[in-house]
Amino acid sequence: MTKIGIILGSTRPGRKGEQVAKWVLDIARKRSDAEFELIDLADFPLPHFDEAGSPKLGSYQNAHTKAWSAEIARFDGYVFVTPEYNHSTSGVLKNALDYLYTEWNNKAAAFVSYGGVGGARAVEHLRLVASELQLATVRAQVAISLMTEFENFSTFAPHDYLLPLVDEMLDQLVAWTKALEPLHAPVAA
Repeated sequence: MTKIGIILGSTRPGRKGEQVAKWVLDIARKRSDAEFELIDLADFPLPHFDEAGSPKLGSYQNAHTKAWSAEIARFDGYVFVTPEYNHSTSGVLKNALDYLYTEWNNKAAAFVSYGGVGGARAVEHLRLVASELQLATVRAQVAISLMTEFENFSTFAPHDYLLPLVDEMLDQLVAWTKALEPLHAPVAA
């Protein structure tokens, strides 16, 4: 069965992303075309990139890198749930992406973002990074406004108009993920 990880891209205290990621996971788990699982970066406390060698080599020295590699290698595709900080993604998500290379290759990715303008600028940056990591990004994305979808800017209360956007994004992601599965290179753990 195709496995897709929903990566919660914030570890900030009081983060809004956990509510968003769990909402996406609840929607995704109603599907029968793939298995979905939450990957919380808070469960993988990665320091700033600290491997001596390039991630392209896959020769990891640190236990935290090996654990992160094993986690990401288990999946065929990803949904990145990202905040927008200063017109980009979170530093913790960028760092987590930079730790690995082969584990991301020839897999598909989709984006759910949130922020003042729906987090759209964070996704623009993530698409560039994903391209370098050989992640194929789908066009459909979900951009969530802090102004309209969060009560008092803190409690996530999504409106129903977002549901077809999530479905379209997941439809594209599952299709691309399945199409890319023959290209996955085996990753040494």
